[in-house]
Amino acid sequence: MGNTNEGSQNGTKVMEFILLGFPGSQYLQMSIFMLFLIMYVMSLLGNMSIIILVIANRRLHTPMYFFLCNLSFLEIWYTTASIPKTLAIFLGRGRSISFTGCILQMYFVFAFGCTEYFLLSVMAYDRYLAICDPLHYSTIMDNQLSRKLAVGSWLCGFLIIFIPAFLITRLSFCGPSVINHFYCNIDSWIVLSCTNTYDIEMAAFVISIIVILGSCLITFLSYICIITTILRIPSVQGQQKAFSTCSSHLAVVLIWYGSTIFLFVKPSKRTSLEMTKIVNILNTIVTPLLNPFIYTLRNKEVKDAIRSSLH
Repeated sequence: MGNTNEGSQNGTKVMEFILLGFPGSQYLQMSIFMLFLIMYVMSLLGNMSIIILVIANRRLHTPMYFFLCNLSFLEIWYTTASIPKTLAIFLGRGRSISFTGCILQMYFVFAFGCTEYFLLSVMAYDRYLAICDPLHYSTIMDNQLSRKLAVGSWLCGFLIIFIPAFLITRLSFCGPSVINHFYCNIDSWIVLSCTNTYDIEMAAFVISIIVILGSCLITFLSYICIITTILRIPSVQGQQKAFSTCSSHLAVVLIWYGSTIFLFVKPSKRTSLEMTKIVNILNTIVTPLLNPFIYTLRNKEVKDAIRSSLH
């Protein structure tokens, strides 16, 4: 199924892979294709709308919405890294992908994913400062710090994935070259390799612990402080106003962490690939689709900005 050339003593190096996607009848393939296409287009339009809305409304030129713009920009590229190729697979075209193309797709999908963890934890820290230390918020979270935190999130997300990407290039594959997924995933490489995958498995596991649980800890501690502070507010109206500023972010965090902790915090490759594919749908296309709607429906400032733009 794939072209090969001589590799190491342990086997051959596969130069082309076949992405299996979701096997089934042609009717099922077209149905899933239409569903994915609609969700992908809606995700692009929703996240682009958030970016345009924030840029166009001066009242939204704050660190909170600057981070939201970064998140929406990230979601656009996160889905684009995998979904267009997935759509081609559903149409019965372009199932094959080169070794280099597979490495690049895996790298960008995971780099964008790691960046999202860092951004969500930065956004939690921003909400912590706004609610728990409002008097010093504007002096601490100024434009300079917010830019540094955003750039740091992007750099950390892209640099940390170099390690597993490099280790994957050293693996040998004896065949078959069929990847049981709709995009190139670290688990799929591990399953197909005929050489020792201990290093890549441990590297992926350690990075998962650092990125996912590390950012989760920052977010969790931030929200403990936020909730404690909100409960101390004497008036119910004051509590509702304070909670409304972070409820959208909290909803996004719960959806994102819930799906990805299952995927990446595991010590072994021996996990059902079919289950992994289903959960991957949630965090590669469903979550980026929901984010703009969550921030639009649950955020008063965004709703006011939309009404103002429409008028």
